[in-house]
Amino acid sequence: MTTRLPAVVVGEALVDVIVDRDGPSRSHPGGSPANVALGLGRLGHPVRLATRVGHDDFGHLLQRHLKDSGVELTAGSVVAAATSTATAVLDAAGAARYTFDITWALPKAVEAALIEGPAAHVHTGSIATALSPGAEQVLAALHAVRPSATVSYDPNVRPALLRSPGEERERVERLVALSDVVKASEEDLAWLHPGETPDRTAARWARSGPSLVVLTRGADGAEAYWRHGHRSIAPVPVQVVDTVGAGDAFMAGLVSRLLHAGLLGGGPGTEAETARAALRRATGTDRLPAILDEAVATAARAAALTCAREGADPPTTAELM
Repeated sequence: MTTRLPAVVVGEALVDVIVDRDGPSRSHPGGSPANVALGLGRLGHPVRLATRVGHDDFGHLLQRHLKDSGVELTAGSVVAAATSTATAVLDAAGAARYTFDITWALPKAVEAALIEGPAAHVHTGSIATALSPGAEQVLAALHAVRPSATVSYDPNVRPALLRSPGEERERVERLVALSDVVKASEEDLAWLHPGETPDRTAARWARSGPSLVVLTRGADGAEAYWRHGHRSIAPVPVQVVDTVGAGDAFMAGLVSRLLHAGLLGGGPGTEAETARAALRRATGTDRLPAILDEAVATAARAAALTCAREGADPPTTAELM
């Protein structure tokens, strides 16, 4: 089943200023939720991004970039303010360390449209769910839309913007409990729960609300967890240029395959509960069904393709074939 109602992604769109040790800085459109929206658009899904960007050069860059991949901005997303930035300093292996200049709050028109507008699926995460006052707006919106849309979440924690892990855990786990699908990196869970292995945290999350939790391990592949089992996903070999946007491409690939399979998606009436029930049934045994195995493998390929080129540049459907 492929629904024609849009997937709605809620969260920050910003510009990544990428700094190499051996070269000049470069500017690329980014922001974790915006990257997920971009990935879904390139994979053929109608997608709308509920965000906040400035009416400035960086904002115009973001708008063109998203429009070129079929992403529609929710009306009211462009405001008379500076566009947020993230500076990514790359190490010798191409891994990024971030610092941020960001303001996050949903414009009132965007908040109203998010709650009132129809959506098949809603994805959020990262700074949008952590930085006040916007984080509280996003949480309220998820409560409002969950009866009619399925939900996915990627905490994608940014410690430089956060309080201590102990102060952040309750917020993150409220969002986990609201979600049908959660993706988190090994680094995310090690930071949030320093006294618990990432595997143990992911397995516990899979029993707390979501039907599927995927733990990404970078070059070591991924692990899928559900209420009754666990499955390792082999890594995809790749020559890494940088890792910017790889986790977001993984998220987009995973959501895309689950939407196509009818295991995510909603709309008027009971469609969200139909998809939610189908995903629950699919994760109701100790074996991961082939469709979920294939969805996670597709997500891993999407992440690998993104690692093979500079910046957050997720693949198209043709590239994933």
